[in-house]
Amino acid sequence: MNKHAPKAAKVYEIPKRRVDHLLIADLVDNGSRVLDIGCSDGALLQLLRTNKNIDGRGIEISQKGVNLCVAKGLSVVHGNADHDLVNYPDNAFDFAILSQTIQATYRPKHVLEQLLRISKKAIVSFPNFGHWYIRTQFFFSGHMPVTTTLPKTWYETENIHLCTFKDFVQICNELEASVDKVIALNNNGYKVGVGLPLFLKNLIAEQGVFLLKPKA
Repeated sequence: MNKHAPKAAKVYEIPKRRVDHLLIADLVDNGSRVLDIGCSDGALLQLLRTNKNIDGRGIEISQKGVNLCVAKGLSVVHGNADHDLVNYPDNAFDFAILSQTIQATYRPKHVLEQLLRISKKAIVSFPNFGHWYIRTQFFFSGHMPVTTTLPKTWYETENIHLCTFKDFVQICNELEASVDKVIALNNNGYKVGVGLPLFLKNLIAEQGVFLLKPKA
């Protein structure tokens, strides 16, 4: 072995960002007070802290996720969206974010109601069960669909309350929440159907991001 041979350059991996995280970040105002519910490893909170200078907090049900967040210097506590949001006062945050989590909660209507109570605006993203491929797969196979967005079988999935765009708008109406923006995304997290009405977005979107606020 040649001791004088030049050392190979160290390769640093650049962490990949979820595209829907970038879209959510675009909806958040600079310097906002933000609560990220179900924040996982804190990637979104870290992005918002770096790019939007937010005052960020997080709740995560997994202790492993909490540990990862704390290691990044994020203010995250162990908690459950179904039970612990009631402990926050009204309008404690400018934005409350529920990213790819609401379908895994036991009481989604209660959780959404709490989001609208504790924040001036809520951002919710979820997989769309109304996508045309899911409808086709269900119709022809007679089985619960398995897709790239919903990759697990019905008996293995954490998702217990799947819904469509129309279902979600319906529950928002019941809670008298104003839907300010609906962003339809494909499987890669990129916008589709910009400018289309809701019923068409409900057909072509594999996931979506909704910006909500309580009605005055």
